[in-house]
Amino acid sequence: MLKIRLRRVGGKNKPSYRIVLADSREARDGSFIEQLGLYDPKTDPPTIVIDTEKTQEWIAKGAQTTDSVSRIIKTHENQSNQKDA
Repeated sequence: MLKIRLRRVGGKNKPSYRIVLADSREARDGSFIEQLGLYDPKTDPPTIVIDTEKTQEWIAKGAQTTDSVSRIIKTHENQSNQKDA
């Protein structure tokens, strides 16, 4: 099963994450199929960059998002809507 999830990068006490499409059997920081975005929780406000077209395409093909990625996507959509208004 394919999952859209976070892959931790960055140094000790400086977490940064890539939003990736990976097989659910792979390790958290193991191999992945495609990088879909970035998430940096250390900035204020947190930096969120997501390729929404690719993400929606993979969700339509059956990939599932983890709970944390679902929250990040919703936050990104809210920020995008506020910028447009």
